[in-house]
Amino acid sequence: MTNATLPRIAVLGAGHVGPAIARLALAAGHPVSIATSGNPGDLALVTQLLIPGAEPRRGSDAIARADIVVLAIPLHRFQAIDADALSGKLVIDAMNYWPATDGRLPPPFDYDIGTSEVVAERLRDADVVKTLNHVGYHDLERYASPPGSLDRRALGVAGDAPDAVATVSTFIDRIGYDAVPVGALSAGRVLQPGGPVFGAVLRRADFQRAVHSPVEQQQAFRVAEQNYARSA
Repeated sequence: MTNATLPRIAVLGAGHVGPAIARLALAAGHPVSIATSGNPGDLALVTQLLIPGAEPRRGSDAIARADIVVLAIPLHRFQAIDADALSGKLVIDAMNYWPATDGRLPPPFDYDIGTSEVVAERLRDADVVKTLNHVGYHDLERYASPPGSLDRRALGVAGDAPDAVATVSTFIDRIGYDAVPVGALSAGRVLQPGGPVFGAVLRRADFQRAVHSPVEQQQAFRVAEQNYARSA
């Protein structure tokens, strides 16, 4: 697949996470647009300085042209997203629920349900895949590495549509990580804050152990603390 045929990525959000994802996608050869709720003219300078190569666009324009849309906005702003504009789109949910930032969100966010399940319920005509949310934005670029690297790290991928999960997994591989499917979107709860891999940048084997074994979860974190710091 040539760069000209790689999926076009639209990143919604220009805080910390969005630009990091955009830079990784650009480095992998993807055409990238970035959008916020404001005027794209106001975003142009930020894009030029922090995300050179990305196109600042209005959200509706970025979504319309994209093959993959990445939601990298504060979760409390999600309700303002035009669900119809995302109809038929492949959507990556990279959002997390942070009460200190988002405040207390209304139901069903209060219930015992994964946030991506709530996102998917509202975006019923889109294929929602959860990933890129459990590693800090400052680590996403730091640990990205080519396929086959001995020290390559993993990112979990959760979704209900197998083709969508496969497409997103290919994207994750291109930007520098082993993609590890964890199951349906409901299984993506393990990737959320408080989950066994949240905040840890683990190799595939350690990631899989942490996800599937509560006992070995702690061992995986000890390995990360003791060994990964030495290789950083």
